[in-house]
Amino acid sequence: MTSVVFMGTPQFAVPILQALIDDPAYTVKAVLTQPDRRVGRKHKLTASPVKQLAQQYNLPVLQPAKLAKSAELDQLVALAPDLMITAAYGQFLPTKLLNAAKIAAINVHGSLLPKYRGGAPIQYAVMNGDSETGVSIMYMVKQMDAGDVLAQRRVPITAEDDAGTMFAKLSLVGRDLLMETLPKLVAGEVEATPQDESQVVFSPNISTAQERIDYRLPARLIDAKVRGLRPKPLANLVLDGVVTKLLDVTPLAEKTALAPGQVVRVEKHGLILAAGEGTTYRINRLKPAGKPAMEITAYLNGHQDLAAGKQAVTDD
Repeated sequence: MTSVVFMGTPQFAVPILQALIDDPAYTVKAVLTQPDRRVGRKHKLTASPVKQLAQQYNLPVLQPAKLAKSAELDQLVALAPDLMITAAYGQFLPTKLLNAAKIAAINVHGSLLPKYRGGAPIQYAVMNGDSETGVSIMYMVKQMDAGDVLAQRRVPITAEDDAGTMFAKLSLVGRDLLMETLPKLVAGEVEATPQDESQVVFSPNISTAQERIDYRLPARLIDAKVRGLRPKPLANLVLDGVVTKLLDVTPLAEKTALAPGQVVRVEKHGLILAAGEGTTYRINRLKPAGKPAMEITAYLNGHQDLAAGKQAVTDD
């Protein structure tokens, strides 16, 4: 039986850990995940989805705030598992730990490496309007997401997808690809492919500044930004003088001579705005600062000053 130390934190990693638990060929010796966090309006201390699953099976769980030089690091090294498997863990792994794996330390990464190394590969793929992304199984090395690739699988991104749906899709694809790859890896039958460093694209964690929509972009990229940051943290712009999060927009085929951010027209169930390159889009759902999410109809009832030609979207 092949021993495994698993490292992961969000829901993305849960199906992957579940597959390892369910497969009798593997035994999970320990689970490493991020510390419990306070979430929601009541700031309730909440365990990560990975910890919650591990506890269901009484697996040992380690949660160092910082792994390097921690007592937990020494515990993991002492376990000397055959495999170390990570999936969206959220911390760098010391070389000392990577070297403790008898067979290999590998990672399930939500992109087609070398494109989108870093902590937000799925969001960037959607935000940038890519037609596809995928999953890579790779060796872990000291440099971030730079290890040789063992396997990849492509997944299309549709016009209806957002970061949430892609996380769910890629989680299952990553699970299946990992479980197909592991027997070959254990048997020494996998040929790894070095990443082409000339093709590297980084996807660092989303900053607060990146949540702001550049309203001068074409409508399709405004839509991509909205979907790429949904369900959280959500993209925003200054609409009618208020910072407003956009939950759902629709790019339109209609063209306009109006400047980006101006109102093209107001409909009963839509606010049509001008975007870059003469394009237009309809806002369907939004959340003004300090207010709950609402359909555009409810919003317009309280913003009857919005009329064709008005500069509705502005800079700060």
